[in-house]
Amino acid sequence: MNELIFFLHIISIVVATFLALKFGKSALVGLICLETVLSNLFVLKQMTIFGLNATCSDVFVIGIVLGINLLQEYFGIEFSRKTIKISFFAIFFYLSMSFIHLSYIPSQHDWAHILFNEILRFAPRIVMASMFAYFVSLRFNASFYALLNEKYDGKYLVLRNIISIIFTQLIDTILFVFIGLFGIVGSPVQVIIVGFSIKVLITLIAMPIIGFTKKYLIKNLDSNDF
Repeated sequence: MNELIFFLHIISIVVATFLALKFGKSALVGLICLETVLSNLFVLKQMTIFGLNATCSDVFVIGIVLGINLLQEYFGIEFSRKTIKISFFAIFFYLSMSFIHLSYIPSQHDWAHILFNEILRFAPRIVMASMFAYFVSLRFNASFYALLNEKYDGKYLVLRNIISIIFTQLIDTILFVFIGLFGIVGSPVQVIIVGFSIKVLITLIAMPIIGFTKKYLIKNLDSNDF
């Protein structure tokens, strides 16, 4: 059952990314920020997929990097770096709001505070780990993607995205799991192996679709919407 849900999750993220690009770069920036927050919130839930342990947020990370690459492809590296800064703001806002939310003294009729506390009490550690891994990996991705773009003279869009995302996610996965999830998940090494394998699989499934944008989306993109 998890495998079917996971497949549908992949499709929904890929479709949402290209729909956001269709609406314009401001919509794609908004989606990236939302995925950044959701990935940090949903990472605490663990699941078994194909008989192995994994977290439920890996698809969001691929959506983030795919979105960043699309922004860089169509609107330039400086705009993609600006988007990274905006997503940093979004995750810091989530962290501060989590702290304020838990600071309220619940009423005698409240039943949700204990549940929020169990989820959000890990937020500072997870967000800090996520920010560090996110910053290192995406800064690497921006420079590495630009290098690939120069090397291949703007050709082989799908291949460039596959290579950059795979290397970026290897760095991100190792850093985040050991800094943010060590002692929380059952087996950090297994989470790294499964998480990275899932990200590679998602990349290989999603990236061929990116060629679609070159033929059908790029003509209608509005570069002045942000």
